[in-house]
Amino acid sequence: MEQDTLIIVGLAMVAAGGVFYAFIYPYMSGEMRAEKRQAALQAGTAAGKRPDRNQEAAQRRKQVAESLKELDAKGKAKKYSLEARIRQAGLDWDVPKFYIISAVIGMGVGALVFYMSHEPLYGLLGIFAGAAGVPRWLLGHLKKRRLAKFTNEFPGAVDVIIRGIKAGLPLGDCLRIIASEGQEPVRGEFRRIIESTTMGLTIADSVERLIERVPTPEANFFAIVISLQQKAGGNLSEALGNLSRVLRDRKKMQVKVQAMSSEAKASAGIIGALPFLVGGLVYLSSPRYIELLWITSTGRMVLTIAGTWMLIGILTMKKMINFNM
Repeated sequence: MEQDTLIIVGLAMVAAGGVFYAFIYPYMSGEMRAEKRQAALQAGTAAGKRPDRNQEAAQRRKQVAESLKELDAKGKAKKYSLEARIRQAGLDWDVPKFYIISAVIGMGVGALVFYMSHEPLYGLLGIFAGAAGVPRWLLGHLKKRRLAKFTNEFPGAVDVIIRGIKAGLPLGDCLRIIASEGQEPVRGEFRRIIESTTMGLTIADSVERLIERVPTPEANFFAIVISLQQKAGGNLSEALGNLSRVLRDRKKMQVKVQAMSSEAKASAGIIGALPFLVGGLVYLSSPRYIELLWITSTGRMVLTIAGTWMLIGILTMKKMINFNM
């Protein structure tokens, strides 16, 4: 009996010791606090990695955006030759053909002005304005429209290159896909790059020639990325991915700016058109009343002064409603 009691007491003491070791000893020895601290550090590290990666990606995109702004400023300050501007407008003219067309337009504008004013001096001014102003304005308009269309289609082409590289395709094959299936003017420019590579140039040299035909910061940055990757290596898909995201963000911001400034543009258009509409209606109702503005010297002087101030007002309104990103 006494032996059984001793065994039971011994087992109870062992059980109590096991409970003590399992539940109380870790708190007394500090092991539980150490485990909690390690778990907190691991959680903090795991939580800190994500913001660090996101912060690094955001920092890279910010650097790309700043680089694009610098390239845009350099591109605006750079002057191109007449032949380069004709190519940038997407025309297949040469310089003599451009001068011939300018002379024809100048003669036409001069003849029209002389017919309306019966003044040889005004006719000569019309010839000068038509020959020197109208063709260059048309060239600038076509260039601006083509570059805007290229910038609009370019992010899609960059995405095609990124997906192709991630799928294991060489860079040349990705460029060929865009040259055959892209939208104009991106397709034509990439076709010229492929033709240059078939003539013996490297991809980097062929892409650098793209800047001469498409002087945009996006194309310039794309050429820089391709050139650095060809010379030094690196993750091309990541760099182009950052460029693609920046281009799309710039496009979204540009659309927002256009939407916010649309009311001001409409108001400026109405204000600018009012003098011409009122003048036309007055001429239809009482032509003898308003024709004094161009049949008398005083009226022509008034028209000149009014036209000058009208031009200043239109340029001022255009400057106010145009926002550069």
